[in-house]
Amino acid sequence: MRYGKGHKQATRERIVEAAGRRFKRDGIDGSGLSALMADAGLTNGGFYKHFSSKEDLVASVLADQLRGQLKSFDDVPADRRGVERFVRHYLSPEHRDHRDHGCPSAALLDEIGRLTETTKEIYSDGLTAIMDAIAARLSPGQPQVPRSATLAAFAMMIGAIQLSRALVDRELGDELLTRAVTDVLTLLDTAVEPGPGSGA
Repeated sequence: MRYGKGHKQATRERIVEAAGRRFKRDGIDGSGLSALMADAGLTNGGFYKHFSSKEDLVASVLADQLRGQLKSFDDVPADRRGVERFVRHYLSPEHRDHRDHGCPSAALLDEIGRLTETTKEIYSDGLTAIMDAIAARLSPGQPQVPRSATLAAFAMMIGAIQLSRALVDRELGDELLTRAVTDVLTLLDTAVEPGPGSGA
């Protein structure tokens, strides 16, 4: 059977989308190729028509997931209100309880650190684009917020989600997320405050 021009690309995208959910749910190491391909409604034999290795798939998934996360900023105001909306959604019980549809960093960060330099570079590029989107909304038209400040805030968000997922006491986990919202927004607001002697 002959397929149209877009069939191969559509199939690849289907694999990447299904693998993203599986990786975030079961981990990279815990996701075998058979399960990944079955999730996409395909057989193992077709995998190497699209990817040279599992790590190639992982890199594609990370790039796709981070692009999607960056694109989500298109739907929020281009100012601090947009950042606050992002933070509150990220640190919500809904995000915590649905890891397969959530942030790849919160689900996979420990495994990403053990991947090849090439894959970590893809992750780093995607993540810094998101950090820059946050910084641009915190101080529109002003000097950019240091990337280190947005990274520190994002690290707090990732840690809060991971710890909340690990706690048996769901009420305590909810309290942790609520407190984290306040602490993250305080950290980000402090990053844009004019320093001593700035004349502001």
